[in-house]
Amino acid sequence: MSVMPLLAPVRSRLRTVPPLWLDTALAVLVMVVQLWPLVSRTNLDGGPWSPWAYVIVVASALPLVWRRRAPVTTLLVTLSATALYDYVGQVAAQPIWYGGLVATYTVAVYSPRVRGLVMLVVTIAGGLLLVGSSDTALRGVVLFVAAYAIGRATATSRAYAVALEERAARLEQERHVEAERAAERERARIARDMHDILAHAVSLMVVQAEAGPVVVRTDPARAERAFDAIATAGRDAMVQLRRTLSVLKEDAGTRAPRPTLDDLATLAAQASGNGLDVVLSASGEPRPLLPDIEVAAYRVAQEALTNVVKHSGAARADLRLTWQDDNLMISVTDDGRGSGAAFPSGENGLIGIRERAAALGGSATAGPRADGPGFQVLVRLPLAGSA
Repeated sequence: MSVMPLLAPVRSRLRTVPPLWLDTALAVLVMVVQLWPLVSRTNLDGGPWSPWAYVIVVASALPLVWRRRAPVTTLLVTLSATALYDYVGQVAAQPIWYGGLVATYTVAVYSPRVRGLVMLVVTIAGGLLLVGSSDTALRGVVLFVAAYAIGRATATSRAYAVALEERAARLEQERHVEAERAAERERARIARDMHDILAHAVSLMVVQAEAGPVVVRTDPARAERAFDAIATAGRDAMVQLRRTLSVLKEDAGTRAPRPTLDDLATLAAQASGNGLDVVLSASGEPRPLLPDIEVAAYRVAQEALTNVVKHSGAARADLRLTWQDDNLMISVTDDGRGSGAAFPSGENGLIGIRERAAALGGSATAGPRADGPGFQVLVRLPLAGSA
């Protein structure tokens, strides 16, 4: 069984303890371990140890309390006290390197790499000059190099963890930004859809309502059809508005399908009437479309026909789909008077058509027909991708 999962709660708990408390506890632990031989037995003569031995042991451990705030100073003070241990008279035969090892580890963790290497060289050089036994010198070199290596490994691990946290925070921030942008795009799409739905429905209703009183006495059947068209346009607008606004609900449930090219026949039939005949045709090989492209194609046709009903005074409008290898071309042509300008600044509907096409990587043009009276809207939608 791995030990690391068992140590995880302990490490998590230690992170909540103030660093000064931990360093104080560490200094006390080192002090107790190095004082123990001095208080547990007497010297070879049966007498007490030198009083300076206790002072030096305390002096070698006490600076560890400030090891994080001043790692280099802590190491120098600790090593200076350690170097005096064998020169103050009767002392217990023990190494008092623990404070120096902890201080070396601390320098490796909290100091720049170059400064840490310099302090390691100074520590080893000083130890070799003061230690008389080659075995003791070799053991000291190995221990201090190991303490430094462990410290550098810890520093590298912490730096890597910090880098991962910063990267995770940056990715999270980017995700939030992208989510906000997606929400803005969705709000813009909903606004365009609502504009198209309302403009189309209201235009049809106004045209039919204006024609109704004119023929109510002379042609009751035609007046009845006009009022039926008003009701149908209103119901259709309500259905589409509910469908569009359902995306704003947190719990929308099963959503109704969005409009597709199959609905263009119904759209053409709704726009027809009161002297306007809308003819739908297609050429080329149809193929499945991505949802964004199909909805955009429907909305483009809807807005173009709305403009015909509102502004053209035409007797005939042709809605034509042309399937090409890489594009779907949508053409709405009428024989009326048109608006006389390509994408006029006051025509929000035509501008919306251009924006829809541009959002999918396509293009749109609108203006008077070159082959006779009337107006034409021509839109190109790429088939390879969507917004």
